[in-house]
Amino acid sequence: MNDILHKLPQFVSNHWELSLLFVALVIALLVTQVMVLLRKYKELTPAGLTQLINRDNPLLIDLSAIADFEKMHVPGAKHVAMSQFDPEHKDLVKARELPVVVMDKDGRTSDGAAQRLIKAGFTRVYTLGGGVLAWQQAQLPVAKGKN
Repeated sequence: MNDILHKLPQFVSNHWELSLLFVALVIALLVTQVMVLLRKYKELTPAGLTQLINRDNPLLIDLSAIADFEKMHVPGAKHVAMSQFDPEHKDLVKARELPVVVMDKDGRTSDGAAQRLIKAGFTRVYTLGGGVLAWQQAQLPVAKGKN
């Protein structure tokens, strides 16, 4: 170990591009982790969502494209097109104190919707990590059709 520490300055001076890239990657990783810790909503695994459903009966909002929603969705989820998602809508405002889980097909767009819910005053906001595809891959039941 001592030998490695003595050779490190020479390695850094000979390979400064790699060293700079390594430092940049470490900083990016740290910033990402800090952002995850500071956000006001939580990401659930499929097992975590199952527990939440059994414990608190949350409002499930699926922002997938309508064709994807009709092919498969978490049972009990309500479809809302992302273009029509409005946290200030009168029906949604009624659920402000309930836990709300936002999901989509693959978990890529639900973070933005969760942030909008937080800004609108919702306090118990969650996303489904990996989306409905993760739910299906966990071999949990899926519903088909418009309901």
